[in-house]
Amino acid sequence: MPSPRTSRLENRNTEPAPSLVSCRLLLADDHTLLRQGVKALIETYGVTVVGEAGDGREAVRMAEEMQPDVAVIDVMMPLLNGLDVVREIRRVSPGTKSLLLTMHTDDAFVLEALKVGVKGYLLKSQPVTDVVHAIRDVSKGSFYLSPGISQTVIQAFLAKSDIPSDPLTTREREVLQLVAQGMSTKKVAGMLGVSVKTAESHRHRIMDKLDLHDTASLVRYSIRRRLIEP
Repeated sequence: MPSPRTSRLENRNTEPAPSLVSCRLLLADDHTLLRQGVKALIETYGVTVVGEAGDGREAVRMAEEMQPDVAVIDVMMPLLNGLDVVREIRRVSPGTKSLLLTMHTDDAFVLEALKVGVKGYLLKSQPVTDVVHAIRDVSKGSFYLSPGISQTVIQAFLAKSDIPSDPLTTREREVLQLVAQGMSTKKVAGMLGVSVKTAESHRHRIMDKLDLHDTASLVRYSIRRRLIEP
């Protein structure tokens, strides 16, 4: 397994971005200005942006259709969160390498991201040219981890240390995110293309598995799990 790349922020402020190998890339972020800024930068270095997604489900659909080399994915997105997007992209486009864009540095979340198959973990606080370095490394098959990630997490990952498995399935996390975003059961059913009875069944199973008994508790759990923003 390639060693994760880490970098020094103070050097990256002056270090020119490297030339990139040919790379087809999918950008997934619900903030249009951020997408446009990243796109403008990376296309200068030879990257071809083949698709831009504004929510998680759209990102998965585009990945399946376009089979990009790399997907840059925001953690917090509507309809499907970043980690589940990574899981689904691995299923529908196995050759695509995922680079997560986030503000979170807590050890458990980073370790979970690596466990689900993220090849790059980039903090939004880094200089924008670091995006270029990260895409280059990931596209070549290496790992890229931000310098803000603790060495303890890196060593735990390399040693194949585990974390408790998420009790929810991908579909249950999808339902949970929609419920936590304030959608009614009927609207959740419409979004997912299932019956109201099926959506309600998912909701009851989620509450049983998590031992939570009201919507407010589901919202708090979703915030802790980075499914939605507070």
